[in-house]
Amino acid sequence: MNLRDNQNIKAPIAEKNPTILTKHGDVRIDDYYWMKLSDEQKMAEMPDEHTSKVVAYLEAENKYREDMTSHLTGFQETLFEEIKGRIKQDDASVPYKSNGYFYITRYETGQEYPIYSRKKENLDNAEEIMLDVNEMAKPYLYYNISAIKVSIDNKILAYGEDTVSRRQYTLRFKNLETGEMFDDKITNTTGTAVWANDNQTIFYTRKDDALRSFKIFKHRLGTDESEDVEVFHEKDDTFNAFVYKTKSDKYIVIGSWATLSQEFYTLSADSPDDELTLFQKRERKLEYSIAHFGDKWYIRTNKDMARNFKVMTTSEDATSKENWKVLIAHRDDVFVEGLDLFTNYMVVNERIEGISKMRIMPWKGEDHYIDFGEAAYTSSPGVNMEFDTEILRVGFTSMTTPSTVYDYDMKSRKLELMKQQEVVGDFKPEDYESERIMVEARDGVKVPVSIVYKKGYNKDGSQPLLLYAYGSYGYSIDPYFSSVRLSLLDRGFAYAIAHIRGGQELGRDWYENGKFLKKMNTFSDFIDVGDYLVNYKYAAKNQLYAMGGSAGGMLMGGIANMRPGLWAGIVAAVPFVDVVTTMLDDSIPLTTGEYDEWGNPNDEIFYRYMKSYSPIDNVEAKDYPSILITTGYHDSQVQYWEPAKWIAKLRDMKTDNNPLIMYCNMDTGHGGASGRFQKYKEVAMEYAYLLDLADKAK
Repeated sequence: MNLRDNQNIKAPIAEKNPTILTKHGDVRIDDYYWMKLSDEQKMAEMPDEHTSKVVAYLEAENKYREDMTSHLTGFQETLFEEIKGRIKQDDASVPYKSNGYFYITRYETGQEYPIYSRKKENLDNAEEIMLDVNEMAKPYLYYNISAIKVSIDNKILAYGEDTVSRRQYTLRFKNLETGEMFDDKITNTTGTAVWANDNQTIFYTRKDDALRSFKIFKHRLGTDESEDVEVFHEKDDTFNAFVYKTKSDKYIVIGSWATLSQEFYTLSADSPDDELTLFQKRERKLEYSIAHFGDKWYIRTNKDMARNFKVMTTSEDATSKENWKVLIAHRDDVFVEGLDLFTNYMVVNERIEGISKMRIMPWKGEDHYIDFGEAAYTSSPGVNMEFDTEILRVGFTSMTTPSTVYDYDMKSRKLELMKQQEVVGDFKPEDYESERIMVEARDGVKVPVSIVYKKGYNKDGSQPLLLYAYGSYGYSIDPYFSSVRLSLLDRGFAYAIAHIRGGQELGRDWYENGKFLKKMNTFSDFIDVGDYLVNYKYAAKNQLYAMGGSAGGMLMGGIANMRPGLWAGIVAAVPFVDVVTTMLDDSIPLTTGEYDEWGNPNDEIFYRYMKSYSPIDNVEAKDYPSILITTGYHDSQVQYWEPAKWIAKLRDMKTDNNPLIMYCNMDTGHGGASGRFQKYKEVAMEYAYLLDLADKAK
């Protein structure tokens, strides 16, 4: 028995209440616009009639999914225990040193949440527990701690607390000497406090009604938040404000970010009451970020048409762009992703032919790249808080190599293994194989694809394959290891990542050619990769599955409309599917800040183009593949009503009997459950669904 056999179970039918939406003379009819609730309605102790109606529908969808998958209950639990069983329960991070203390994040057996601790000067010294999140989370269905920040005198801890899952954090403060909590509470923040050097002043970012980060405030310990001083207000609703402290501890930096433009102000961390100093005023299409060391600023920028970015420097007292001098010139074949600074070195994160590489550049001597001994992998800098060191903390992983932490001696060029993720059980890396292939898309562009499978996988067109992608915001999905994924590989699946346009795997052009009026490349790349995997027998014709989340969920909606017959099943997680309606509503979180990603539909050209791929606007009366949709009632990034409206419209219009089910977590938001293990219950549900469709639910 599988999902397709449950045709006698009656699906919920959403009420139609047509709302006419008109723009640029174009009329759209939204039968399910009524599903939208305000935050006030969702959070009210006594729900009104409208709220009760929406919740009843979401619960009906959950009940239908439970009934449809009741035969998988035992298997889903088996998968969950299997996934959980591979995780080392009493685990700890590799300690990193900062300002005289080693900081550690560790987990205890059976516990869902981390314990944050530190040891003074030496790892043999006594452990000081700063936060035991397991105790803190007990009263809540959802609980999350954001960035923890310790004052420069090492005495006070600041952290953010979210108990709803809308990423609106309350800042709290703890005396690390006495263990007592301060009375100070600061609500509706991004969750990060930035300490001035007086150990009394913090800067933080507040959100507006649309959850845009729009103001920076200054707070003095011991005062009420109503007394906090506004130091910066970002009035342009296409920009988001933020604040951080330089690694040198010399400057507080206040930034304002949009996709195609940034602006920074600086302030001495020793003088938090001084006025802000403009670094370089914002200009359309001038992108830059800044880091400080010694008496210089180091700038990663696209100035002067440097599409793949370059590195420039300037003095502390002359920071406008006419003073910037080239340190690393622009290169057409190398994308500069970031940099870190040390007393004797600069480390540059570069992407070459789609692979992330780490370039070590001594201030004196020849530069080199770290040799990890593999051709296709992901590397990234770890936590490197100190300047005066020869040691660089780095992370490494590949499709077959578990997440690994190295300390790299930049002078001797030697890697020291500090920790490799332990996969509990009988896992052996040599039992699995990975490939990196290039697939020619319909316009001749070569799209990289990373594939992993267990040895013995037959590339004869007989086995199932799950294809994953994201393809937006310039976010690169690199080849990485997943112990969770083994539950698919060990049951005969292959897993592939399509590095499609819209990401930044092959440099800035790769991103630019998958956004705005070129967004269709994202969808066609994914479909072309799917065709290739079937045609070259990596996957059986009726056993190709697709998965994506958020903007990748929009991708899933698009490819379901454009090539429904190619996919045996689709998992669309927290999918952004009502693109036009959402981008026309500037009261919704993220909307205005994303005009540089999707375009502004108030401009008719972008409206028409957006409508041409918006998943919910292109649902038709035709056969669709089986789809599992997931969402969260408190999601602040992709509001729950988008997937809810989508499934209602699909169910009303599709002409097939393929299973169409939705899971709405009524307690969480975009990221799902907060616990270390609990989040894998949703993964087990998704995997059980896929394996059931592939007749491998055993």
